[in-house]
Amino acid sequence: MSSTADRPTDPTVPAPDRAETLDELGLTGLKARHQNLSQAILVEHALRRGEGELAHSGAAAFRTGPYTGRSPQDRFIVREPSSEAEIAWGKVNQPIAPEVFDRLLDRVREHLHGRDVYVMDTLAGADPTHRLPVRVVCERAYHALFARQLFITPGRDELARFRPEFTVVAAPDFKADPARDGTRSEVFILLNFARRMVLIGGTLYAGEIKKSVFSLLNFLLPRKGVMPMHCSANVGDRGDVALFFGLSGTGKTTLSADHRRHLIGDDEHGWSDDGVFNIEGGCYAKCIRLDRTNEPEIYGAIRFGTVLENVVLDPETRVCQFDDASLTENTRAAYPIEYIPNYVPSGRAGHPSRIIFLTCDAFGVLPPLSRLSAEQAMYHFLSGYTAKVAGTERGLGAEPTATFSACFGEPFMVLPPERYADLLGRKLTQHGAEAWLLNTGWTGGGHGRGKRIPLPHTRAMVDAILAGALAEAPFATDPIFGLRRPRSCPGVPETILDPRSSWSDPSEYDAAASRLASLFRDNFRRFTGVDPAVAAAGPQAA
Repeated sequence: MSSTADRPTDPTVPAPDRAETLDELGLTGLKARHQNLSQAILVEHALRRGEGELAHSGAAAFRTGPYTGRSPQDRFIVREPSSEAEIAWGKVNQPIAPEVFDRLLDRVREHLHGRDVYVMDTLAGADPTHRLPVRVVCERAYHALFARQLFITPGRDELARFRPEFTVVAAPDFKADPARDGTRSEVFILLNFARRMVLIGGTLYAGEIKKSVFSLLNFLLPRKGVMPMHCSANVGDRGDVALFFGLSGTGKTTLSADHRRHLIGDDEHGWSDDGVFNIEGGCYAKCIRLDRTNEPEIYGAIRFGTVLENVVLDPETRVCQFDDASLTENTRAAYPIEYIPNYVPSGRAGHPSRIIFLTCDAFGVLPPLSRLSAEQAMYHFLSGYTAKVAGTERGLGAEPTATFSACFGEPFMVLPPERYADLLGRKLTQHGAEAWLLNTGWTGGGHGRGKRIPLPHTRAMVDAILAGALAEAPFATDPIFGLRRPRSCPGVPETILDPRSSWSDPSEYDAAASRLASLFRDNFRRFTGVDPAVAAAGPQAA
């Protein structure tokens, strides 16, 4: 919209009634404040400032340096009276003192003094009843472009009366001093519910901005009876809504981007009494080994305005080298949802009829497809089993690592997992949705011996679920995990549906399956207040 030198707030304009203005935050003495710039101008600024380069497709490509994924160990929540009783404190939600936050904020103010900043006024939540106005303040033009693409851009009338309820300040070029600042490293992601602020520094990885806002909503929405969900969502021509839960790398974005259905959103949603709504206005797709044939919608979205992170470009042609993982496996593309041809403009739809939990099983023992009872759905939602793919977070090795992430998104869940599970259970019962567990991991052996289940077979399973083609299919019950798997599915070899038969040595399968079942049981012991029927819905000891 405009680019102006920093100046005092116009006293005739009402100050936001919740979040503080930039001047009230002490962000004064700036060289220039670039506010709500258009997509094209932000691209120009980012390239002119040397932040990135233009790809052959017209997308803008950026490198994030040593931090090519989230830094969960550097994320803290300010411990203060208004929120501390509700937060699930621990390894995920680490506490930090208010005075530590205040000192770091002072240092960030000094760092930004005399520099350009980019301000984007955005909305999180397509449902006007539940949306959160968020002001994102960045020192990098590319981060402002990212925020513009990932969140919902207000219209002119909305901007005229915009009143932020939270402010995110991203200063990646400021590095913390752990000895002086009380942080773990030079990186920090600090959430302050009392100040209605998020303070980010030391990392260029733009995903920290996105996930911090999601964390805010994971605290705020349940207070209103709305379930925040780390899932993608689409809807068919008959109005049938499907949800795809899963951590990064399990296929949420890929499987929900289907040309035969309409995309509501690819990563974060709310489920209210009125139905499902997208929290975001864009998509943040993994694009390592992106293939035009298997993922045509995502491939077609890599064009002007799209933000590429850590995608290697050919030095002469600037063509994207999607198979090149030399920087990271966690290469990303951030683009507006309207770049997907069959998106839902309103970002809203009715109540889901089918819910699919995605897992990437590195052991190669879970059935590729299982129909879940209500109790099993609750069990696997709380378990959130998957295998983290290298590069999604710092500190992971070259191989996937088995993990349990409650609600398929524990790194972003601020409240106790049981609180979200209770919301899911009530909504499943109320709306009678089917629940399925879909394994996109390994078959014929674990990681390093077997192979990933081919994407066309996974798509065929999703098609069968959504079409109701498995209603009359015969099912078999897995003796170790208690899961009911279909014996046949259109377009899928029966040997893939039965994981044990895909192994060359059945006894090795049995040993691996028993090991994973034990890990499930060990993990679930932390959920002490759940219904006994839910606790009994997982794998049982022999």
